[in-house]
Amino acid sequence: MTVYRSLNNRMLAGVCGGLAEHLGWSPGRLRLVWVLATIFTAFAGVVVYVALWFLMPKAPQPPPPFESPPLQPWKKSN
Repeated sequence: MTVYRSLNNRMLAGVCGGLAEHLGWSPGRLRLVWVLATIFTAFAGVVVYVALWFLMPKAPQPPPPFESPPLQPWKKSN
């Protein structure tokens, strides 16, 4: 299963949002853990974030919603 950068849960590049969607976590909780880990590891989390920004593909766009054609095209709908 491929991990994608999120299209909906993004603040900067969607890395944390995509990881949270993949892991089933809330994006806010993962961001908090990421910030704490970044602070306690002498800002190594910034380097990892930038690397994941370039390595993780952006999530594909969802297909447009399907609208069924009218059943009786000769009648105008109101």
